Amino acid sequence: MKRFSLFCIPRIAGLLCTQRSPLRAFLFALGTGLAALLSLQPACAQQGKNEAIYLYRGADRDARLLEKARAEGSVVVYTSLATKESTPLAKAFEKKTGVKVELWRAVSGTVLQRVLTEGQAKRFTVDVVETNTPEMETLAREKLLAEFYSPYFADLPPAAIGPNRLWISDRLNYYVVAYNTNKIKREDLPKHLEGFADPKWKGKLGLEATDADWMATVIKKLGVERGTKLFEKLAEQKPDVRKSHILLAEMVGIGEVPVALTVYNTEVESLKRRGGPIDWAPVEPVVAKAVAIAVTKNAPHPHAALLFSEFVLSPEGQELFNAMGRVPTSMKVKTNLSISPFVMLDTATVLDESEKWEKLWDTLFMGSK
Repeated sequence: MKRFSLFCIPRIAGLLCTQRSPLRAFLFALGTGLAALLSLQPACAQQGKNEAIYLYRGADRDARLLEKARAEGSVVVYTSLATKESTPLAKAFEKKTGVKVELWRAVSGTVLQRVLTEGQAKRFTVDVVETNTPEMETLAREKLLAEFYSPYFADLPPAAIGPNRLWISDRLNYYVVAYNTNKIKREDLPKHLEGFADPKWKGKLGLEATDADWMATVIKKLGVERGTKLFEKLAEQKPDVRKSHILLAEMVGIGEVPVALTVYNTEVESLKRRGGPIDWAPVEPVVAKAVAIAVTKNAPHPHAALLFSEFVLSPEGQELFNAMGRVPTSMKVKTNLSISPFVMLDTATVLDESEKWEKLWDTLFMGSK
């Protein structure tokens, strides 16, 4: 029987390209499989290496983490935190550690899409993601995040720890009613959202374009029949719908939108500090949305990723949030921006039922049929 050597394969390949045979099919499948396995090797190796870094608890952990992070030199962070706040946070980290922060800021949906797109293309650029928990849970389900450990977890309430520690809540956003103080008196605001169904509010209200999850939470809180009826009446008020909570708050501040129903109280506080004629009120039911931080599974700068995440969760980082008008999750930091009572947005429920609620939202407020 004639033997084949490795040197024969190029000549055989030419034959296989012109003839159908079991050997051709076998070698093609074998080559395709090997190519796929080889393409995964670097990512798998990085993934395993990062896991060991993220979960390390040795006595030299802090010194080792700082040393290795400085050697990596930089950390890439994708966040939905406003630039006027994410930039000072990054600068404080750089000053403390000597590690450069490369920030990319966008609204939460855009942050999610970029991380998903890069993950699908196996283009691993981002080290840390910081955005709303529904988007974070989506990334976790796509297996793009990694479990990590920090001693500062002990300072957080249990609800701040995401499933399998793949994301950790670092701050809260409360949906509140924002109003222009030159156009609306605080005492004229209703105590409950149902009060905005009154015809006198027609043409005066505003909503953020992506807040179907807020609607879902309110409807579940009130009960499906009562809650759905409320939003049908709100739709009849022809609210001004804007994309971006920051933009919506700014529209209230300049009086273009007299009252907005879905603005984060932290955004209002920021505008108030700059002298804007804007304030907010906790109109029931108040919904809270957690914002979280996570390290990516294939982060190119894993030590710097962990060090940055730990800085954000530390009392120092959490106090920075508080000083900038954000609501920190750490129990070590006192804040005057907390609201009680409130209902927490259920991340898993919103994701699993997103199609249903987005369809209703689009029908009511976005002109979809």
